[in-house]
Amino acid sequence: MRIIALSTLKAFWEESPEYTDAREPTQAWYRYALAADWSTPADVKQDFRNASILKDGCVVFNIAGNKYRLVVWINYAYRVVYIRFIGTHTQYDKIDVQTI
Repeated sequence: MRIIALSTLKAFWEESPEYTDAREPTQAWYRYALAADWSTPADVKQDFRNASILKDGCVVFNIAGNKYRLVVWINYAYRVVYIRFIGTHTQYDKIDVQTI
């Protein structure tokens, strides 16, 4: 898969010292997703059982033992993953996942 944009993940753990513990888990997710070949939401579910598949290609991943939420939009036809949001559960609860 092609992932856009790693800089969103880096900014999350580099700009806020309280989130430095997210670095390793997000890098692990990134490496895994980079090597994946997701052509359907079922492919994502097969690799990440705890992922929440939402409508219109939106997927929510639990990161770092469910401490953080990673929201992506996947264009399955072109094998592209767009990182839309990463944050804590509290931050996640304040957003509308379908409109970010």
